[in-house]
Amino acid sequence: MELRFAAAHDRSAALSHSERRASTAPLLTPLPTPRNPRLAPIAEQTTQGSRPALVAVASFDGLGVGFSGPQGSATLRNPSDNSLAVGRDHIVQVVNSRTAIFTKKGAQFDTTGRVLYGPVETRNVFKGFGGPCEARNNGDAVVRYDQLADRWLIVMPIFSRIADQSDDRGPPRGGDPARLSVRGVAGQPGGAAMLSQPPAPRADSVAAPRDTTRRRESQPTAGAYAMCYAVSVGQDPLGAYYRYEFVRPLFPDYPRPAVWPDGYYIPTSTGDEVIQKHACVVERAKMLIGADAREQCVVIDGVNFLNNVDLDGKATPPPGAPNIMLAAGGKQLEHVLRDSVLQYWTFHVDWDHPTKTRVDGPHEIAVAPYEYLCGGQLTKCVPQPGTDQRLDAQGDKLMARVVYRRVNGHESIVAVHSVNTSAGGGGVRWYELRLDRRRDVTLYQQGTYAPDSAFRWMASPATDGSGNIGIGYSYGSPTEFAGQRIAGRLAADPRGRLTVHESVVAMGEAAQTITLRWEDYTQTAVDPSDDCTVWYVGDYLKRSATNYSTRISAFRFPGCGRGR
Repeated sequence: MELRFAAAHDRSAALSHSERRASTAPLLTPLPTPRNPRLAPIAEQTTQGSRPALVAVASFDGLGVGFSGPQGSATLRNPSDNSLAVGRDHIVQVVNSRTAIFTKKGAQFDTTGRVLYGPVETRNVFKGFGGPCEARNNGDAVVRYDQLADRWLIVMPIFSRIADQSDDRGPPRGGDPARLSVRGVAGQPGGAAMLSQPPAPRADSVAAPRDTTRRRESQPTAGAYAMCYAVSVGQDPLGAYYRYEFVRPLFPDYPRPAVWPDGYYIPTSTGDEVIQKHACVVERAKMLIGADAREQCVVIDGVNFLNNVDLDGKATPPPGAPNIMLAAGGKQLEHVLRDSVLQYWTFHVDWDHPTKTRVDGPHEIAVAPYEYLCGGQLTKCVPQPGTDQRLDAQGDKLMARVVYRRVNGHESIVAVHSVNTSAGGGGVRWYELRLDRRRDVTLYQQGTYAPDSAFRWMASPATDGSGNIGIGYSYGSPTEFAGQRIAGRLAADPRGRLTVHESVVAMGEAAQTITLRWEDYTQTAVDPSDDCTVWYVGDYLKRSATNYSTRISAFRFPGCGRGR
């Protein structure tokens, strides 16, 4: 266990103009995709739901090809690392290394989707903070909206080593006692200042072409990494932020933040060639008031990609309830590509006595057998019309978000991942788990959404305030370009089925041929204004385009909110 104080911390001015690394893992040979009768009778839904499809209540293009905002346009890297958060009056999107802010119709604005800000480098939120958070713009940044406090959280990893920040004690190991982190920037916490808008580009300026597929240049072999956090002072994402940096001795890849009452939980992967995860939590209560916060981390060896449960709504878990981390079974690096369990851990953080912080697990939950879609991550998987280039499906992991909702008298957790189907395509395997009286996590229902032989993959779920489940996902086939769709179920519907017919979110109009990397993740968010509207963002390509656009859409289940 590892206890960390912020390497630096301050409060910013309002936003001003102030990547994820290319993997070195070899491409694996994909599994063949003939019909697989062995999978057919197991948890597979082979027809569409009979309820009418959801109708979008809002839909507009976000960052990507065709986007233009107050700060111009930007050529974005692959994969998109698409992230979305929704507040009471604003929508914030982070795509790889760029950020944009949009209006949301309601008390403050009369329309949804008008660009207020962007595209700007994500590091812009750290302008004036100093250190690597301000100096280095990185991909894999993620945004969340903390509904319990009406605050925005932006998390940005630093992937290249920082020569002037190190930890002479060496990297942490599983079972190590808690320890304080090295502080990276003198004078933290800094003073508060309102932020200014970055200038608009000159009318006669032309952005230089950018190679979006090049590999990262060689980096220093000594020094530490870092994780950067920005927490808004209020509910206006254009306002001020408290900023923090925590030195990370281990590579902080693929962060997926989760909101919980006692902390912001951030699991990361320490590399593509090791089966090791770094599970961390930062002191949310201190961050919300701009105080000197701490971070605690634990190393977990031999585990697949982790997701901490992320709270939907304002109903909190019982006081002191530990956060829960979930992972799919199997291990791609050991060529274990199928399993019949999920694993979970409980993460109990103690801020008064950090040496008492503990992670318990893994515990196993028996589920229907599954196979990683196309053998896992970084495989040539999803076919596209008119090209031999296939798309990666990230089939080895549970996708963000794993959502927690206390609703209808129970505590529910929903998780999804991508699996091979009996028809030779890709399906969305989804689970609803529940906590029993002993707070053990048990399987309540499961299904594999595979209504035809197409590929549905890289999903993201949400649970609304009535317990209805919405799941957005990428969709493609040999005859249909990759795009986005959404399906779902009402809370009282028969178990194991997505009963709401699939809706088209964005229809792909071209093949992606510059790289096999596709998104890495999509994202859902539940609207805090009504606790019913489910927002979703994912990628698609416009006609004749060579790089992606993103579509942000919102849907609402009929009857949500009645009786509350």
